[in-house]
Amino acid sequence: MKDIKSSKKTSFFKKLFIKICRKLGYEIIDQNSFEVVTSNKILTDDLSKLGLSSINLPLGEIKITRKVEALDIIIRTCASVNMLSQNKTRLFEEQKIEYTLRTIRSLLYSTNFEPQLKKLKINFKVIDHNSTEENLKKIDDVFKKFNKDYKFINLDVNKFKDQIDKTNQRGEIVTSNQMSNMANIYQSLLEAKKSEDLIYFVEDDYLHKRNTIKEMIFTYERISSQINREIIICPADYPYLYAKTEATLNFLGHKCHWRKISETLCTFLTSKQIIEKYWDKYVSMCQKEHAPFEKPMHEIYEKELCISPIPSLAVHLTNINSIFGLSPNMDWKKIWDENEN
Repeated sequence: MKDIKSSKKTSFFKKLFIKICRKLGYEIIDQNSFEVVTSNKILTDDLSKLGLSSINLPLGEIKITRKVEALDIIIRTCASVNMLSQNKTRLFEEQKIEYTLRTIRSLLYSTNFEPQLKKLKINFKVIDHNSTEENLKKIDDVFKKFNKDYKFINLDVNKFKDQIDKTNQRGEIVTSNQMSNMANIYQSLLEAKKSEDLIYFVEDDYLHKRNTIKEMIFTYERISSQINREIIICPADYPYLYAKTEATLNFLGHKCHWRKISETLCTFLTSKQIIEKYWDKYVSMCQKEHAPFEKPMHEIYEKELCISPIPSLAVHLTNINSIFGLSPNMDWKKIWDENEN
């Protein structure tokens, strides 16, 4: 009888202790059962709370001081142009519209992946140049299938032509394809100025893992709160990042490891604050074709933290031999098949 009474007392005090810890905001972990008894979860569950805390064991909790309020996803499409360098073919050798549709599906799947993301205002914008009516209908059908609204912008290249230098930094004539690309980027920057918080600029040949958007948002909150600064996130682990040896910094994100990088392409996530702070730099990329094209952004990364994940969260479906394409150690075919109609 004495043993039973002792057991009941232990159970009562344990419950009382758990309640007190919950009130004080502490977590109790049973390292024998892997149970987080204060949250009724196990260690393999997601313990982080969007806008409140980032928990990564064994490093503990980081209070979120930089809360993400909204996300605008701006997709630049051009189904009529296979690649800026038309003499090359893409992995899987499909028509360009197929890459566009799978890109959009992968983004829609990714925004629906995590219930906590429903707290955010997530807006989609499509800025299109020269796609056929048939292809525009296919794009519209994808959004309808996911029951997701989006804003469509039909790019007027003539609006920007007078602002684009017709000769690039190498002294060559700027191609019409590159000119429309620069105009599309310019239009996306103008749209970014209307955004509320974060903007994800994405080209229409990037396939995303299901957890990509969640990982980027949760990681943005975590690292920005740690360093008390806005950051830039590139979701792709490009092959060229391994072509040279350079010092870097490592960061622990939500579920991924991240590293500091000094170069990206034009698919990246950042805040409206960064865009406004470096507005002239970003716009200069749309007025003069630099060598490399993204040089103005690389100059920004000398002052601001830009990170990319290891392993990659997205794959750039370009030519298989391109150093700007297929991320290492990824199952590209699996991601391609996941986003089939």
